[in-house]
Amino acid sequence: MITLEEFYQQIALGEEDLRNKLPSNFTKEIGHFNVFSIADLRVKYPSKPVMPYNRRAYYKISLIIGKNKVEYADKVIDIENNALLFATPKIPYHYVPQDTNQTGFFCVFTNEFLIKDNSGTLLDDLPIFRTDGYPVFKLSEEETAEINAIFKKMHKELASEYAFKYDLLRNYVLELIHFGQKLQPVTASYTAHNASARVTSLFLELLERQFPIESPQQRLHLRTAKDYADRLAVHVNHLNKVLKVNTGRTTTDLISLRVIREAKILLKQTDWNISEIAYCLGFEEVAHFSNFFKKQTSYTPLNFRT
Repeated sequence: MITLEEFYQQIALGEEDLRNKLPSNFTKEIGHFNVFSIADLRVKYPSKPVMPYNRRAYYKISLIIGKNKVEYADKVIDIENNALLFATPKIPYHYVPQDTNQTGFFCVFTNEFLIKDNSGTLLDDLPIFRTDGYPVFKLSEEETAEINAIFKKMHKELASEYAFKYDLLRNYVLELIHFGQKLQPVTASYTAHNASARVTSLFLELLERQFPIESPQQRLHLRTAKDYADRLAVHVNHLNKVLKVNTGRTTTDLISLRVIREAKILLKQTDWNISEIAYCLGFEEVAHFSNFFKKQTSYTPLNFRT
């Protein structure tokens, strides 16, 4: 996982430049925020390599203007002109410019920057940062101009001496988040408040809490439909019926899809051997993992990696 320190090192030319680039609040663990112009970075650092495909230890919102290819989890998304990208620490990603005409902005911030209150954080509740979502939104010229204006206000405010500028910057970040959520399909932002929907929501939340896998010693605790049903205190048949109605998939299907997505990420992002990845994902035998992976993807794990 790329830390904030590593991020700043990647966009700096040397130690002196690194010291100049670190904002005054960088040493504080709570509430870090910064905003950058993509054009300015490309002018100042023309030879800097593309940031690697990896998870980040921070959230990022990017206005991408130019032709790009985005790799996000197991998706590859082509951007012809303008797009808005929302990135969460749970999912690895990067975008690769496909031409030299790149402009736009991006901001980075920690989970604590948008703290809601003592009961939890705002980000955990937002559809835009769901790991099973599609966080890249292609923009019209009018939408691009509107988003560009918000980022310019961020850039200007960050350099100001206003005592409450971080409160204002939080509002700008929230404005971007809500702009993105309005671009989502209605069904992605709103769910029916009934018992069936609640069980589905609890299952999906519990499933996502098993990830990401961050070390070869970590292992999935919940692996089967019965494991999840027992944890949710419902009968496995009831859970399966509810999920089938609300998602169109069985409990086992949903678990398998999430496991295979994590397997693809680990095969691509890490140098762990196949045995270590199989163990982390709850398989007792490498052969069982290989058969499962090939059934889901038509590739063996080794073929997918290479």
